Parts: sequence; C-alpha cells; structure tokens
Amino acid sequence: MTQPSVSPIHITKVNGNHIEQTVDLLAVEEPLEIRLGYGPDTLREQRRISVTMRTPGHDFELALGFLLTEGIIASPNEVYKIQYCTELNSIENKENIVRVELKPQVVIDFVKLHRNFYTTSSCGVCGKESIEAIRTSCQLRIENLELRIQKEIIIGLPNKLRAQQSVFEHTGGIHACALFDSEGNLKILREDVGRHNALDKLIGATYHTEFAEVFPSNNSILLLSGRASFELMQKVAMANIPIVCAVGAPSSLAVQTANEFGITLIGFLRGDRFNIYSGADRIA
Repeated sequence: MTQPSVSPIHITKVNGNHIEQTVDLLAVEEPLEIRLGYGPDTLREQRRISVTMRTPGHDFELALGFLLTEGIIASPNEVYKIQYCTELNSIENKENIVRVELKPQVVIDFVKLHRNFYTTSSCGVCGKESIEAIRTSCQLRIENLELRIQKEIIIGLPNKLRAQQSVFEHTGGIHACALFDSEGNLKILREDVGRHNALDKLIGATYHTEFAEVFPSNNSILLLSGRASFELMQKVAMANIPIVCAVGAPSSLAVQTANEFGITLIGFLRGDRFNIYSGADRIA
C-alpha cells in the first residue's frame, strides 16, 4: 500500500481577529471497490460486491471483514487469496480495487446474498426484518455467562484507545475501534473515516496469524470511538464479540440487536461514567 492515510492541505485559519495561512492535515478518503472471484478453476468469474469510501490502509483486512460480517462468506478459510487488481495501469486505481479470490469449491447464493445484504444495509426495512436477516446468517447467540469485567477496566478503555490513535492525533477527523482482552489489554486498533470500515478492518485483522489467539473469542471487549448503530451491532453479532462499549449513544435498534444476540452494550462511556443498555450481568 503506497497511498497515504493523511494528506496536507493549505488553509486559512481564523482565530478572533487573527488570520493566518497554514497547513492542516486531513484524513484521506478514497473509494475501495471489492470484487469477488469465484467458480471452478476452468471457469472463474468475477463480480463487484461493494464500493465503500474508506481511508487507505489495511484494505485486505477491510475486504475480508466486510465479506464475513455481511454473511457473504461463512469463514476466512473460503478465501485463498486477496490482491489488488494488477491489470490496471494506474497505481492509484489499482490500490482502490481489491479482488478476493474464493476457493473453487465455494458456492455463493447471490439471490440470497442480494436479499440479505440490502436488508441489513438499512434500505428502508423495519427493525424486525433487519434482525431476522442477521439471524438467518448468524445462528449463534453469545452465551458466555461466566465472563465478568470489572467496571474499572471498562472506565480505563477510552484513554488507552486515544493514546494509540495515530491518524486521529494528526487530523481529529476519523473513527476508531479497538479490541481488548478481558484484562483491558489492547490487542488490535483500526481507524477509518467510516466507522463501519474501521470495524470491518478490525474484524478482518483478527483472522491474521498474529492475532489468532484473539478471535473468535468470548472474552473480548470492543470499544467504539463514536455511537453504536444497528449497522455496527450487526457486524458485532456476526463476529461473536460479547461486549461492546461506545463513547457515544446507542440507537434503539442497536440495543434491540444486542438483546437479541446476548451482547453486552455500554454507551456514553466518558470519564468514570457509563450506561449499560443490555447484558449488565457481565459487568462487575
């Protein structure tokens, strides 16, 4: 990956009566097209699955996480290769298109995929239909009733997140999510202009060899730098993460989804205060 995640720009800064010309840093936003390669070795086919606006970096993780959390593939073992589209002439264009090659024996039901994908993408359907679409792909309810996290560990998570947010430190305009173990140790952090992209990157990263001990895990805590929406809770349910903490507020459908799938959902995590919206038994 050669594309930067931060870009300088000349700006005019106004502070009261003082005006100056200076340089500011912005989070880069570029389109990423995700293509799927599938079919037998003798008849490979290709289909565009999604285009998302993201901050360049960890693109392969983003693609893998997206395919998993949207239920397009059931396991990372169905993938044998992820690469940039090398047939393109422009480096810039090449690194904005990722092709995920599935193993020849993997069969994709595109009719079912189309129906469930647009339902869980919040295209005008009701909450009941949205949750039912997740239930179709995710058969598991998180039942780790033995997991107990001390409230002091929860309170300390935001400071640990902020200390490691390199892109946010430069730009102040990017979302982050982080995965912690049950002792509050930071395992993985990802940033992106899109909160859903940051989470897809994080979930995709958990399948890398170096993070094999982290995921899937019934002992993980996910911290979101913003609010908890249905879209994010859908991905959490697919990833089997038991505890979600958000600095901001959850939506009503996010809470409904958390209750449906046995997820502990915490919101307004600021200072020494937070609200528990579901799964309070896991917090001691």
